[in-house]
Amino acid sequence: MSYLAGGMAISIRGRQASRKEAPILVVAPHSSFLDSCIVYATRMSSVIVRKESMDNYVGKLINYTQPVYVWRDDPNSRQNTIKEIIERATSKEDWPQVLIFPEGTCTNRSCLITFKPGGFYPGVPVQPVTIRYPNAKDTVTWTWEGPGALKLLWLTLTQVHSSCEIEFLPVYYPSEEEKKDPKLYARNVRDVMAKALGVPVLDYTYDDCRLIARAKQLGIPGGALCREVSELRAHLGLDSSQSDLDPSPGAWYDLQQFARRLGTDTQNPHARRLFDIYKQRSNGLVFFPDYQLCACYLSLQHEPVATLLQHAFKLYEASGRLSRNQFEHVAGRCLGLCEEDAGHAFTQADTDEKTFITYDDFINFAQKKAEYSFIFTSDSTKPKTQ
Repeated sequence: MSYLAGGMAISIRGRQASRKEAPILVVAPHSSFLDSCIVYATRMSSVIVRKESMDNYVGKLINYTQPVYVWRDDPNSRQNTIKEIIERATSKEDWPQVLIFPEGTCTNRSCLITFKPGGFYPGVPVQPVTIRYPNAKDTVTWTWEGPGALKLLWLTLTQVHSSCEIEFLPVYYPSEEEKKDPKLYARNVRDVMAKALGVPVLDYTYDDCRLIARAKQLGIPGGALCREVSELRAHLGLDSSQSDLDPSPGAWYDLQQFARRLGTDTQNPHARRLFDIYKQRSNGLVFFPDYQLCACYLSLQHEPVATLLQHAFKLYEASGRLSRNQFEHVAGRCLGLCEEDAGHAFTQADTDEKTFITYDDFINFAQKKAEYSFIFTSDSTKPKTQ
């Protein structure tokens, strides 16, 4: 009734299998808080849901479906969730069907990202379920960037009519190989759903999205493509050797010099792609410390920002003493500070008016300022999540 009152017409195609036929319903793509309509459309199935999401109006209603809660950032919670899914899916008791959004986060529906294998561990048949919003104006997509939930809800309510299409695909029966390999099972189900939706698949995960969002928030050079940078470095054998992280302050490289610095040649497509990512339009060269800062970010992603900043001081200046302009450059690339804020921080950190500051100078200053507390914790710069 809530959806109908808001002008949302929900149409259902196909037949929902019984719990005996398919104990688990696999739903994708996940792109909006409005996807919660699937709970009602599937006759109050038990959804896998973040505990933090249960504090709103829709969350209170979902509580009645006996959901399986997960604290997404807690590894132990993930294991407990898998155990609970297995118990419910294989139980002879009259549990509701378990409903999962295997992507684990919201996307813009242009592709299907990596399915998490948690819902496939039981090795039981699953029924794929697709969601579409065939509207002229997209007022529902809630992703890492863009309008917030309240704005999207308002935009949706201002539409005279909105549509949501839910399609139940045939039950997918796993092979013996898939039963033994949940990741294979998840990939194959994703392929079936992607074909039905007419969209490609992309091997990105929630953790990848979080890594990219944090990189963009901090201002890491090439942050939007940091996952691709990680893959390219792995192809070049650099993720373990770290040979490309030796400080090269002020180094501008052409393609030949860049490839040589990475220990390869200009014919290597991975080196060429890395070069293209960091190439400056103004001169066609790569400022090597910018690339190195992104590589350090990937290597230190679980460390506090302070550790990254310590490396940055040496990457951009061999002596570790940064002038005002150098610090403004560094602060904009690993602290997300604008030029004005970085300049103000430099002035306050340079207590002796030396016209340069060291890493220790800045840390001594930052420890006394609440606005820089995020530097000292490894998980404080997390973006909003859905």
